[in-house]
Amino acid sequence: MTHPGKARTALKRGSLLAAANWQVVVVQTVAETTFKLLLAVPIVGGGLLVTLLLNRDLNEVISSDLRETLFGVAASLAAHPVALAAYLFGFLVVLAGGGALMFLVKGGTVTVLARADALAGGIERPPLRVAAFRRGMHFSIEAFLGGAGRLFRRYLALGVLLTFVYVLVGAVSLLAAYGLYRLVGERPLLLGSVAALALTLFVALMTVVNVLYLLTQIVVSVQDTRVSAAAAEVGRFLAGEFWKVTRVFFVTVLLLILATVLSIAATWGFYLIAYVPIAGVIVLPLQLGAWLLRALVFQYLGLTALCAYLSLYRAFAGETREAAVPATR
Repeated sequence: MTHPGKARTALKRGSLLAAANWQVVVVQTVAETTFKLLLAVPIVGGGLLVTLLLNRDLNEVISSDLRETLFGVAASLAAHPVALAAYLFGFLVVLAGGGALMFLVKGGTVTVLARADALAGGIERPPLRVAAFRRGMHFSIEAFLGGAGRLFRRYLALGVLLTFVYVLVGAVSLLAAYGLYRLVGERPLLLGSVAALALTLFVALMTVVNVLYLLTQIVVSVQDTRVSAAAAEVGRFLAGEFWKVTRVFFVTVLLLILATVLSIAATWGFYLIAYVPIAGVIVLPLQLGAWLLRALVFQYLGLTALCAYLSLYRAFAGETREAAVPATR
């Protein structure tokens, strides 16, 4: 069965379900912010360690971007193997703990949204009324915690697999960049193009991996199946609904790009206002509010896409079962 407007309808349904269950947007935002803060702890700790070992200025170590600080700390500690090993061990412990927290929260989030999608009815059909919107509200602490506990082990296994895929994608991108570098030689004009091409390849591969990862999470929750069986089901789903999934994906990416541009514009606006002596005092709470709003908006867009994929998959699974019934008779 073909539904020409199904991708657009799925996005509309996803936005309404994410808004109706706004609690999961907040929980996901808090969990992601906590994860980022946990990752910042070993980075700052590495800065202190470098300061103690090499007598460097702490402001010089941690004043740059977090990514630059991380690589700078690793380079400085390379001459001290014991300190480097201890630092990397601590960073991996924090990374593993934060990742486990994210997998736990994601299990509850997907469970709540899958339940809402199954029971909301035609919430996307106009006109939108309060009663129809309330049918999509299915968040509860019990449902969230139950889903988190039920899916945690499978989501954790899926996360470990995702980590290996990340490493593989990174290695492929580096090999491609090295091959292109050897091809162009020492020509400076082409080196920038090679770096941009390698970065584009890495981002594209990571984006595809993340979409497949999200679809697998959805199938694991809806079908309550193992990761291996869910991966096979994702392949069948993409084969049957590839263009609808692609449309949802590109619309989501465009919305994220637009939100990013607006966020950058707002950040620069606050940055310029901060130079005004009196207004600079007011800018800090405004910046915190803008940062919080940005985190919520990005999380809402991500969960809108998740709900849209959920809607598409449930329709696909229902049609597949209906088509299989005559064959079994």
